[in-house]
Amino acid sequence: MTRERALTNSRETASSPSPSVLPPLRLKVQSASGAMQVLEFSGVSQAEAVRRAVARGFVVLALESASAAAEVSTGRESFPLLLFSQELLALLDAGLNLTEALATLLSKERHDFARSVLEQILRALREGCNFSDVLAAQPRNFPAVYVATVRAAERTGDLPQALSRYIAYQIQFETLRKKLVSATIYPIMLLSVGGLVTLFLLGYVVPRFAVVYESSGRDLPWLSAMLLSFGKLVHGHWQVALLVLVAVGALLVWSLSQPGCRKWLLDQMLRLPFFAAQANAFRLSRFYRAVSLLLSAGIALPKALEMVGGLLGSEQQTRLAQSRVAVEQGQPLSVVLVAHALATPVAESLIKVGERSGQMAQMLERTARFADEEFSRWIDWATRLMEPILMTVIGIVIGTVVVLMYLPIFELAGSLQ
Repeated sequence: MTRERALTNSRETASSPSPSVLPPLRLKVQSASGAMQVLEFSGVSQAEAVRRAVARGFVVLALESASAAAEVSTGRESFPLLLFSQELLALLDAGLNLTEALATLLSKERHDFARSVLEQILRALREGCNFSDVLAAQPRNFPAVYVATVRAAERTGDLPQALSRYIAYQIQFETLRKKLVSATIYPIMLLSVGGLVTLFLLGYVVPRFAVVYESSGRDLPWLSAMLLSFGKLVHGHWQVALLVLVAVGALLVWSLSQPGCRKWLLDQMLRLPFFAAQANAFRLSRFYRAVSLLLSAGIALPKALEMVGGLLGSEQQTRLAQSRVAVEQGQPLSVVLVAHALATPVAESLIKVGERSGQMAQMLERTARFADEEFSRWIDWATRLMEPILMTVIGIVIGTVVVLMYLPIFELAGSLQ
């Protein structure tokens, strides 16, 4: 990969904002021969940098700046891409051109971050940049699949159709994501309530039993003695216990709010045997749907396979790279995916039908829909299984505490008999 630095001349520097205001920009571009390069610009806006790169015959793939990197690292705000696409599609279907539609969206937007993104897009379009190039300059807000769909629509002149395909693609993913989130709410609430009940028993009820047992002067079973000692400790230092509980909760919330920590926890959980197979199946479903979307937009199959690699896991990405090389060599997609463990038996059959009929995009979409339905059934099954397991575990914990509290009374009753 080579590096080039684009420096502005004195006249451009005098007429544009100072470099202290506009941070240096780095554009990852692709030349006409397919070579990847990095262009660096100083003291120019994002739209101007993209326009200069396009004027030199490059295709802009990504743009990086200090401010963008900071936003990605902190994860403060995100652009509502699905809502933006839906509203833009509605305005375009109503007869507005692209600039008018974006100006309308800007006028009704109330969030500062979304307004800034729309202002940058609208400013660049009025300066003569292509819509796809402007979107490619903001990879944080517009993923590569979205940019490729828009770029293909610019060649065909059918942007509304491309937007409707992407909206359908994203809605399917959001539906599964919301179903997965809703399936985890009840177990979390169940664990929280069970934990609070256990803490109440240990911090309030157990110490009162301890006072009664100490006044009796009898020896206690060692398990009951340990439980009563722990309960007295919690009751005697409840401020410290409360502070530790709040600190642990705050630390957990803070950890989950950090993208890196959240990703690490998710990766560790998805490595468990119970989740690993289903996680791989879910990634393959998104992969099939994304390839279908790109093929419908007119993207060549090898290029589509290259663009959607980020939707798969690390091991799957390695196998996908090998599959793309095989497809470029002329091997059928169905054979290649099966050989590299990227296709289920159902996917193999449907893709073969697509190869014979020439409807590869439609067959990949059906494959993804079949996988989504299977994943939804697994979520329902896992939810039904998890609820009784959690209730059993919580019942055992609370029951153990109660039994250990009453165990000395049971022994006393036995001795009296």
